[in-house]
Amino acid sequence: MSCAAYLDGNARPKSISRAKQWTDEVENLYRFQQAGYRDELEYKQVKQVDLIDRWPETGFVKKLQRRDNTFYYYNRKRECEDKELHKVKVYVY
Repeated sequence: MSCAAYLDGNARPKSISRAKQWTDEVENLYRFQQAGYRDELEYKQVKQVDLIDRWPETGFVKKLQRRDNTFYYYNRKRECEDKELHKVKVYVY
């Protein structure tokens, strides 16, 4: 995919898989998906934001605005437990 298509928000995933083990990336994907978004790219496109509130210590997402304009607030520590891993979708562009 061209870099321009990725940057202008028209990127569509080429494939999808499920998370098999926990990583920082999977943790953040879990948080975006809990709030109703595919990933950070879709969140930025829909909400028209440049910066996302993150915990400085871990880099995990701190706060997300849902589509109904309510907010999800997250802890500093891991929230995606091993039993929830199979629910996390990992998109490839």
